[in-house]
Parts: sequence; structure tokens; C-alpha cells
Amino acid sequence: MFERFHQDARQTVVRAQEEARLLAHDYIGTEHLLLSLTRAPEATAGRVLLRYGLDHDRVSTQLGRLLAARPADDLDAGALETIGIDLSAVKEKVEAVFGPGALDRDPHARRGRPWRLGGHIPFTGRAKKVLELSLRESLRLGHKYIGDGHILLGLLREGEGLAARIIADAGVHFDTLREEIRVELG
Repeated sequence: MFERFHQDARQTVVRAQEEARLLAHDYIGTEHLLLSLTRAPEATAGRVLLRYGLDHDRVSTQLGRLLAARPADDLDAGALETIGIDLSAVKEKVEAVFGPGALDRDPHARRGRPWRLGGHIPFTGRAKKVLELSLRESLRLGHKYIGDGHILLGLLREGEGLAARIIADAGVHFDTLREEIRVELG
């Protein structure tokens, strides 16, 4: 699939990884893809998002509010749930073997993680789905490539991640945005 990615789509993925690192996240979610799209206001998706007032600062601020409102365990549980792992069940088993509080630690003390050293940061299930949907959007439009606009269409079609919530909270109607992107893509 990545061989179909146009340069702007490849840059979107690279910037999403950078956004995850800047936020000290050890995953790339839909929110990182959206932040990345807003980093390129000259590209198709960035231009369209900017028309709706969704620039990097606004998206970043809204993401900060959403993340602050969720306890860290909920974030971890949500990320793990996307790959089929029940965090509460894992905690119970670990504490049964090692005792209560065995998993209590400073959440910022993540030593030895490859993402800290510039290694690969995995995509969440939702982010992977967005990339898959961007291919489907490209094919539906009869395009032989995937551009940043197709990634934005994939975010809208997925419709349930933090990116979709940020867009909806900004009062943007998905169908209107979708149509505008399609027009931009030709």
C-alpha cells in the first residue's frame, strides 16, 4: 500500500511520528495524523482544514484538553484495546503474581523504549484503519495514488478516533468537509 503513497502522504506519516514523539506518546493515533495534516497548510488537506479554522495550534489545544480530561489509564487501556488487550485483566494477573501496586511507577520513566531513541512507533488499530480507508478513498475516486487529502478522507470515514472528535467538536460537518476535499482532489 505504501508504494501508492504520494510524497505529501509519506510526509504526513513521518510528521505523525514526530507529533507522537513530541507528545511523548508511544503510539501513533488518529490525533497524530490530524496534527500532521495541519502542519502542512500548503497541501490539500491542510488548506481545507485551515478554511474551517483547524490549524495546528487549535488542533493541538483541543487535543490537550481531551487528553487532560482522560486519566492516563484510560489512554493506555484505549490504545491496548485497539489491539485486543484488556488492561484491567492484565493488571489483575500481574498483581496476583507480584503483589498489589506492582505496576505503580512514574509514567514518564520509560527507559529503553525504542521510540525514545528514534525507533519505530506503532500505529493504533484506528490509525491503521485510517490508512487502509485512505487507499479505499483513493480507489473510489479513481486515483492511482494516495495523497494527504485521501488520508483526511480516511480520518472522516473512520469517524471514531480522537481526530474525528476534534473535527466534530469544531462544528465541522463531515459530509461538507468530505465534499470539499473531493473537489480539491479533482
